[in-house]
Amino acid sequence: MRRSDGFTLIETVVALLIVSLGMTAVYMQLNQFATNSIYMQEKTIAGWIASNRLTELSIASEWPEIGDDEEELEYAGRLWQLQIEIAATDVDNLRRAEVAVSLADRPERVLHTVAALIEPPVPVGIAPVSWRSVGGARR
Repeated sequence: MRRSDGFTLIETVVALLIVSLGMTAVYMQLNQFATNSIYMQEKTIAGWIASNRLTELSIASEWPEIGDDEEELEYAGRLWQLQIEIAATDVDNLRRAEVAVSLADRPERVLHTVAALIEPPVPVGIAPVSWRSVGGARR
């Protein structure tokens, strides 16, 4: 018998098996990358929302009441849930504010939490401190 040039059926099947395993690994890595990318986007936006809400609480004209509150917010085309906790501290003129942000459709999965100390609002008529004049600072 003469052997013809080319691949046998078994060699072809083995080659296809190796290629399919490689393609499966590439697909799984791309899927993992896409999942991580979406998670990082959600976490970044949740961080912005939490920081914005803490800033709003700290510059408000009224001091926030002690207790828990929940809010919903539409931001970046999605609906978000904020859990806000205001607590007293050992210092009379400070309150601790904590904001936890999650997607409204998955409130049990908190994406980002930020906490800060909040001072009472500045009384009306009091001018803000000019920090340039404090401590002999120069321009």
